[in-house]
Amino acid sequence: MPRHIQLDQAGLRRLIRGALLATDDRAIFEITGPGAVTCLQGLWTNDLVAPGDDTITYGALLTPKGMIVTDGWLLRERERLLLVAPASAREAVATIFTRTLPPRLAQARDVGEEQRAAWLLGVDSGARWRASGLWPLPGEAGRIVRRELDGAPVALANAPHPAPFVALLVGPAPALDAARTRLAQAIVHAGGPDDVEAARILAGWPALGAEIDDRTLPQEVRFDELGGVSYTKGCYTGQETVARLHFRGHANRELRGLVWQHSAPLDGATVMQGHRELGRVRSVLTLPARRLGLAVIRRDVEPGAVVTAGGREAEVSAIPFDPSRVGG
Repeated sequence: MPRHIQLDQAGLRRLIRGALLATDDRAIFEITGPGAVTCLQGLWTNDLVAPGDDTITYGALLTPKGMIVTDGWLLRERERLLLVAPASAREAVATIFTRTLPPRLAQARDVGEEQRAAWLLGVDSGARWRASGLWPLPGEAGRIVRRELDGAPVALANAPHPAPFVALLVGPAPALDAARTRLAQAIVHAGGPDDVEAARILAGWPALGAEIDDRTLPQEVRFDELGGVSYTKGCYTGQETVARLHFRGHANRELRGLVWQHSAPLDGATVMQGHRELGRVRSVLTLPARRLGLAVIRRDVEPGAVVTAGGREAEVSAIPFDPSRVGG
């Protein structure tokens, strides 16, 4: 069955129109050393060199055959890089770093026990952040500032377009707790994993263990549209497959949205068009007025097509989802 999240009207309104600081469980790795950027450039699907210091990029680590091991966010600071990835990828990421990073050039350390990630969500969150009296958000999308909060350093990244969050904070748990307290005074609500999941479904972003499995290629889950892959940076693990698909062909499957005009229980996860199986529903967001989903299906099925998904009639939708169809 697909991953399933449910929001009531108040939760949807806070997520879309309000402001939330939401936390969830993440694997966080710190990479340091004189060759850290160069080594990660040879592993990451996106370009880390051209943007320079104090930038955040979305991308993935791949197998040699171009399949996604994990997606995630890489924060490049002057003295280190921080990889924020799904918690379920912790062991796989540690294995890749152990096998590929030359110790004299780069050292990776799992800092998930001492560092936490928090996501600023909602269209009003930027204004609410400013009202809190905390330091200003970076003035440019995709940039990072580093400040001390409660005596500990915190990295604050202004999300690049079209990320499913407004900003990302990474720092020790007590520092993030202090930020949460300050933000609560500015009417920024505390959120949790369901809010992070709902935000990424609404934005049409894939997730490891849902839209991404061990046979997923980046182009199948919108990496081109999400700015998660570079075709000019040079070689990296899995690059040959990704580049060949980009320049000489196309993926047979693509990530699409689904809209059900009811909230009756779904019967399974298969997406059908007549007797033709198109793919699988991977994530579902149940809202008061309707239900939304993400599915990796055959690319020739265009938005607007009517299919049967989970045993119920649904309409294929472009993503991100149109706010007028969501409510809130």
